[in-house]
Amino acid sequence: MNDMTLLKPDQDEGAISFARGFVKSDAFMLLFREGMGLVEQTASYLDGPGRSDSAALPREVALTYATESMRLTTRLMQIASWLLVQRAVAEGEMTAEQARTEKNKVKIAEPLLTPAHEADRLPQALRDLVAHSVRLQDRIRHLEGLMSGTVKEERPNPVQSQLESLQARLGMLR
Repeated sequence: MNDMTLLKPDQDEGAISFARGFVKSDAFMLLFREGMGLVEQTASYLDGPGRSDSAALPREVALTYATESMRLTTRLMQIASWLLVQRAVAEGEMTAEQARTEKNKVKIAEPLLTPAHEADRLPQALRDLVAHSVRLQDRIRHLEGLMSGTVKEERPNPVQSQLESLQARLGMLR
């Protein structure tokens, strides 16, 4: 066996331990409520004021609106699915193995974003919902990496931070 094989079980146990603890935490419940609230808020907007906003747009912007609202709803379905699977594991309704199988069906993908010059022409309410969903998606992707052990939590080196701060104050940075 090589060194990597010897380290692997500890890494997996750390990821599993973090996952078990996190999905039962208050922080997870806050994240869950935020995600589900965003789903509801988005549905209310798209079915209500969003219809009026969309109808008032020039044709080329209306196409961008339709594209962005479709991406938004897809992103939110992925987020909601991930949150529901995690909650099911926390409540014992699903095993970790079942959750892994479900996770493989629904990927939290990299967000597809409309170029800024096109997005700027969209209604502010839609832009706000998109921005919130992308931030939430980034947090979930990071958590998923921590939970699976593929991403390690990076902690800044406090000594290095102090040295850089001192050097900056003394004008020693190049």
